[in-house]
Amino acid sequence: MQQKINVESEFWKHKSLQEMNDAEWEALCDGCGKCCYRKFIEGRGKRKKLYYTRIACNLLDLKSGRCGDYANRFKLERDCTKLTKKNLPDFGWLPATCAYRLLYEGKALFDWHPLISNDERSVERAGMLIENGIHEEDVIDWFEFVIDEDHKTA
Repeated sequence: MQQKINVESEFWKHKSLQEMNDAEWEALCDGCGKCCYRKFIEGRGKRKKLYYTRIACNLLDLKSGRCGDYANRFKLERDCTKLTKKNLPDFGWLPATCAYRLLYEGKALFDWHPLISNDERSVERAGMLIENGIHEEDVIDWFEFVIDEDHKTA
């Protein structure tokens, strides 16, 4: 959610993800920025492991969890991927707190989600932003920045 969007109150409770319009879909984003942090996979098959890092896309504002150029992100960052209704099942790496993932799994949003709290800073106040993030351009060794799956610092 990059800006205040006017949507029907509690739309997520009576609409499926597929039924939501573009404004509602965008409003689901809590603005934590976790999807903008780099992840990597090591191994294959049963040995495959997903690692989360505190290495952020260069466009991410590390303090707010918001994209610095949301409108142009796909032009500026070749790795930026658009989450859509169609590809959501492929995004199993989304954090367990992500509204898209929660609703896809039939779960409720957390009380700190801005749609519930009516407070755009509630994500920050709830401690949902990744601490000590660093931009990708400033990283040499990714292994120094691996974090626990709960997306806090390691």
